[in-house]
Amino acid sequence: MASKKNAQRRPANKATKAKAKKGEMAAVAADTAPVQPPTAVAEGTAVPAAAAPETPKVPKRMSALDAAAKVLAETGQPMTCPELIAAMAAQGYWSSPKGKTPAATLYAAMTREATTKGVASRFRKVGRGQFARNGVA
Repeated sequence: MASKKNAQRRPANKATKAKAKKGEMAAVAADTAPVQPPTAVAEGTAVPAAAAPETPKVPKRMSALDAAAKVLAETGQPMTCPELIAAMAAQGYWSSPKGKTPAATLYAAMTREATTKGVASRFRKVGRGQFARNGVA
């Protein structure tokens, strides 16, 4: 019997608490709202925009696919994915961010690009595990 009474009281208590919390939150939001002074702008005059602080442009990191395409273009010969990973790291284009199997990841990405883009792909599979720049044998 007591459990039925508690079950009937709980929704009313939760609803009351929720209403009280909403009221408290609204009061807190009203108290902490920033007050801005009114600005007088003459009609027909332009308001100067606030100058955004200039941040220095950081060069974008090269992706593994971009680095592989660059290495293949420079060498001009087909390479396997482990060879590509070593060449990309040696030339400073890309290094694995602590991945366990970067060669497998690169292989999957190159295969996916070759199948989805078709002729427009940057890569072409020329042998078992070997890729070349599209247009280079």
